[in-house]
Order: sequence, then C-alpha cells, then structure tokens
Amino acid sequence: MSGDAAVGGGAPESNGVPPNVTIYINNLNEKIKLEELKKSLHAVFAQFGKILDVLAFKTLKHKGQAWVVFEDVASATEALKSMQDFPFHNKPMRIQYAKTKSDVIAKADGTFVPRERRKRNDEKPEKKQKREQHHDVSQVGLGANAYPGVYGAPPLSQLPFTGAQKVMMPEIIVPNNILFVQNLPHETTPMMLQMLFCQYPGFKEVRMIEAKPGIAFVEYGDEGQATAAMNHLQAFKITKDNQMLITYAKK
Repeated sequence: MSGDAAVGGGAPESNGVPPNVTIYINNLNEKIKLEELKKSLHAVFAQFGKILDVLAFKTLKHKGQAWVVFEDVASATEALKSMQDFPFHNKPMRIQYAKTKSDVIAKADGTFVPRERRKRNDEKPEKKQKREQHHDVSQVGLGANAYPGVYGAPPLSQLPFTGAQKVMMPEIIVPNNILFVQNLPHETTPMMLQMLFCQYPGFKEVRMIEAKPGIAFVEYGDEGQATAAMNHLQAFKITKDNQMLITYAKK
C-alpha cells in the first residue's frame, strides 16, 4: 500500500475517490502501539466482512493513519458508513476510500509492481545482515491471514469445545449485567475487547485475569444492555480458530 492517500476524512462523495475494497482511516490515536492498533482495528471492522489485511506504519509520515482491506466493496462501504466518527481510543475516526490499491489486491489481480527500496549504502554489512535476519523472524505468522475475518460464523451449537484450549462451561446462571467471555486467543488484550464491546450502549469496562488467559468479564449498566451486546457478539471470530463464547457471569 502506498502512503499517498490524502490526509483528512469526509464523505466519499466529496473527495472524488470511487468506492473500492480498501478504506483509509486517519485521526487515530498516535500513542497506541503499532501491533495493538492493528489488532484493535481488525477486531472492530471484522463485523462488516472478511478482512484481507490491516496496514499501519511506524514512520512519522504515516502516524495516526491505517488502511483496512476488505474482500469486497460492499463490506468496505458498510464499514465506512457505520464507523465514520466512531470514538476509537477516544478519538473520532475519519474514514474514506483509499486512493491507491493495496498490495494484496494488486497481487491478486496481477497489477502488482514492486516498489524499489531505498538503498542503505552507509550501513555496515554485518549490521545489515543482522537487521534483515531480525526482520525475517519478526514477520513469521504475520500477513493477510494473521487475523482472519468474521464471515461464516457457525451457530453456537456447532462451536468446537475441544482442542488446545480448555473451555470452561459455567452452570446455568441468572441473567445479569456482567458477561463472561471465553475461548479468547491468548494474545487478546483488554483494549481489543473494549473496542468490540463499547459499540453497544451501557458499556462500562473489561476485566481480564492475567493468570487465566482466554477469558474476560465485560460489565454493562444493566441486564438488558448486557444481553443486547451478548446477542450481537456471540460466536464473533477474533481469529479463525477462536469464536467467542459469551454467557452471563456468575455472581
């Protein structure tokens, strides 16, 4: 993805950019760490369709900006309309269609042309080799499929309850204002969950227990608000192998 998208939000009709599968987001909180930002964006936008990639960069030129690449234009359009001015980490997001085609789409349609990298002539050979090795290691497991989308979520009755992570099945509990969330990937953070659950009225806080990864508690103002959030996010896929299982918390 080129960094030439115009800075500034606004409706897509006003900037003259035709609808496409990639949305450009700016006015993001610059204090959020890069990987945390990408995970949070994926968590928030996955509800609109399958995400192929989330792009954000450390360079000064690209601070406060990101790109989310969807599989289809309809998903990108729905995300743009629904999330415009959404208070993401206490700052309203400004969203428009991206002006340039993302690399993942260009590679798919055969129009990808590699960009020439700036040469580091003044860098010592041993330092350059060490940097490249570190880069290769750091990229393992990342890419378009690092955080797959939320399409094709099966009904709750088909959720897998066997595997590497043990799912705790609580007893039948009286409905209340606190939700118990299970089957979360171990890399889940409170910030990621907050971005998901704060979309629904009455949200108060997310609590996670460091000694017990994979579970969380989400509090709402009342039972009805908690129920609405649970119904919307039940079986939400944070990753392709982790569908959230949500019940009322035991009091």
